[in-house]
Amino acid sequence: MSDFQFQDMLPLGKDETPYRLVTKDHVSTIEAAGRTFLKVEPEGLSLLAREAMRDIAHLLRPGHLAQLARILEDPEASANDRFVALELLRNANIAAGFVLPSCQDTGTAIVMGKKGQYVLTEGSDEAAIARGIADTYRTTNLRYSQLAPLDMYREVNTKTNLPAQIELFATEGDAYKFLFMAKGGGSANKSYLYQETKALLNPESLLAFVEQKIRALGTAACPPYHLAVVVGGTSAEHTLKVAKLASARYLDTLPTDGNELGRGFRDVELERQILAITQRTGIGAQFGGKYFCHDVRVIRLPRHGASCPVGIAVSCSADRQALAKITKDGIFLEALERDPAKYLPETTDAELGGDVVRIDLNRPMSEIRAELSRYPIKTRLSLSGPMVVARDIAHAKIKERLDRGDGMPGYMKDFMVYYAGPAKTPEGYASGSFGPTTAGRMDAYVDLFQASGGSYVMLAKGNRSRAVTEACKKHGGFYLGSIGGPAARLAKDCIKKVEVLEYPELGMEAVWKIEVVDFPAFIVVDDKGNDFFADIDGPKGKRLDVAK
Repeated sequence: MSDFQFQDMLPLGKDETPYRLVTKDHVSTIEAAGRTFLKVEPEGLSLLAREAMRDIAHLLRPGHLAQLARILEDPEASANDRFVALELLRNANIAAGFVLPSCQDTGTAIVMGKKGQYVLTEGSDEAAIARGIADTYRTTNLRYSQLAPLDMYREVNTKTNLPAQIELFATEGDAYKFLFMAKGGGSANKSYLYQETKALLNPESLLAFVEQKIRALGTAACPPYHLAVVVGGTSAEHTLKVAKLASARYLDTLPTDGNELGRGFRDVELERQILAITQRTGIGAQFGGKYFCHDVRVIRLPRHGASCPVGIAVSCSADRQALAKITKDGIFLEALERDPAKYLPETTDAELGGDVVRIDLNRPMSEIRAELSRYPIKTRLSLSGPMVVARDIAHAKIKERLDRGDGMPGYMKDFMVYYAGPAKTPEGYASGSFGPTTAGRMDAYVDLFQASGGSYVMLAKGNRSRAVTEACKKHGGFYLGSIGGPAARLAKDCIKKVEVLEYPELGMEAVWKIEVVDFPAFIVVDDKGNDFFADIDGPKGKRLDVAK
């Protein structure tokens, strides 16, 4: 029998993260049993969580911003790629002012902590961290997104954005290390698990499989993405967790080869191959082009011989995470970029290429539809005028009215409908961060609503089902795609007035009327049955409808 050998399944290399000192308070050292222990007060954990969640709601990593800037410099980037990249850089510049968060979906708070064996705390670490998270959401312009089930069917908003997902682990050493994340619904919904077999483990099969799944991701989670693919895993949940960590670049320092003890590793060559696949899909940065993904991480894990799980996850354009650590020298948080303007080039919209069609929304709906009908899918638009805002719960309530025979509300007939829900409105602003939500959640309502004379022009993010395309062709409707990601930019520069029309008790889920100026959009589905996403060629030239 061979000697016992233990190996960390995910052995990370040296931490080269740039940190900023938050405080030297709340930490001390004590001597006991011949050892020096680090003592961390609960107030220190709360302070760190409060600072971390505030930073990641407003700031991005320098590397992410540099990737956006490179899109503008790449001659192979499409005009749509460059337009989206510039909008996201402008958004980052606005969000860095710590008034408007970078995205209106300020996410579920996720915290992973690794507590060294020589670190002492009092009370519940999880409670202290949760207190700091709640403080951030309570005192800033972030949105409360967490729903508490009262029974299987009824829910209420917790109005704290708690509970958070907090996972704490014991490890070696005298430091307490953390990863803080804010995960919005759009990117969280693009986490997938596939239970495959060993038949997948050859280059041709694996690449064909990955290409099919990449094309099916769509744009609802706001690309350009940081894409993670994990092959293997000791359980389904472990595979998905590793995929989430890889999408945050937490596992970048893994070794690049495996060994007989079963350590996980990065396959950097496969990363390059998959990145090339993402570039040739034609999806691009939301509306056609090369930049569907910034980069790819591929992690290979050990597996049970009868199981081959594969996990896929993305981090979206609201790339919100930060590392942190507590040592004897103080409490430290990853230094995110506080001056994103340095990545914002002197580029005008005219230099980005591509014609822009200006649409006046003050006209009757019949005239708006007639003008949209003149242009092909992928046409870039600039919208100005009134529109209504309604999303999941409002759509359900309108359907209840139709079911009762009360008819379609006039505002759904007269105005374009924007699927969105705002974050809290800062003092002096017309609106809080107010970017689009995922369109697919409203797909089931489209045919009924259009048949009832409403919802003829819809505005949101991401691809739609075939049923929406068919409804638009049958009823003369349109689906316009808005750029997912620049919620702060839209609130500051494009949304000039906001008022509640109906259902004020629903909070951000109410029906709103807003006035917009130069609101960017693209034609995704037209009244002739054309769908931008259905026109993307699949592997080996086969037509693949990613809207399914």
